[in-house]
Parts: sequence; C-alpha cells; structure tokens
Amino acid sequence: MEFTAKANFVRVSPQKARLVLDLIKGQRVEDALNTLLFTKKGIAPAIYKLVHSAMDNANYLSNEKGLDLDLDRLYVKKAIANDGPRMKRIRPAPMGRAFRYQRRISHIEISLAEKPGFQGSTATTVEDEAPKAKGAKGAKAKKAPAKKAAAKKAPAKKFAGKKTAKR
Repeated sequence: MEFTAKANFVRVSPQKARLVLDLIKGQRVEDALNTLLFTKKGIAPAIYKLVHSAMDNANYLSNEKGLDLDLDRLYVKKAIANDGPRMKRIRPAPMGRAFRYQRRISHIEISLAEKPGFQGSTATTVEDEAPKAKGAKGAKAKKAPAKKAAAKKAPAKKFAGKKTAKR
C-alpha cells in the first residue's frame, strides 16, 4: 500500500525541487530524512516536512485500518515535482520598456511504500565484509610477480626551427 503527502503551490521552480527529490528517490525514509537534513538547498526543509508528513500518514492509516506496517521498512517510492501556475511579473528595462518574466510554482508529491526486503539498518559489519580464509591461519600470502623495468625514453629533441626576430 502507498502512503502519500502533497504540497501544492510551493514557491520554488520544479527544476530546483527535482534536484533534491532525485537525491531521495528509492531511499529508506530514515536515510532520506538524514539526506535532507544535510542538503544545502532552500527547498530541502519543505521536502523534509513533506516526507515526515507522509510517514505520519502511513502511521495513522496503519493504525486506523489495522494494517501490520513496519515503519522501518518504508522507502520513498515516488517523489515528483509538477508545474503549478506561473506568476507573470515585469522588470523595468532601458528606454521606458518592460521585460516580462515568470515566477514558477510547483506541486510536490511524495509516496512511501513498504519494501519487503528491508530489515533494520543497512549498515554492514566488518565480519560480514571480511573474506573467509581457506587453509591454515598462519599461511603466508604469495608474492606478486616482479615488474619488468621500463625502457628509458630518448631525450626530447629541441625545436630546430627558425628563430624569430624581436619586434
């Protein structure tokens, strides 16, 4: 089941919002919140609130409908920023003219879902990553073969062209 949260009419361009949303797509909710805390973009706090709201929605709906939901296994399934209406503005230009520009607004939507593969933390221990040695513990490692000596390069030739006169 998906749990969504939407923020409409956010005063940031969708292009700038997508930069931050692409960072958290597919991440666990806990990792996504940590990523947003340390992201130096102006929209990051608003997206943080939105992810937190989606997590609260998931908690509320699971209690309301009696679902067996593990909040540690939630991940960001969908994070999109759509265009909203544009505000037309005018900037003064030389010779009494005016240039038009548009302030962009975005609608941001985040969906969370429960992933069956996630269990607890994704951190691995040193024991998991260490390769298991075959044979005796005190066996010495083989030496790498010696490299052949590199051939010496001939000295570079100096430019033997015409000398130009100073002007």
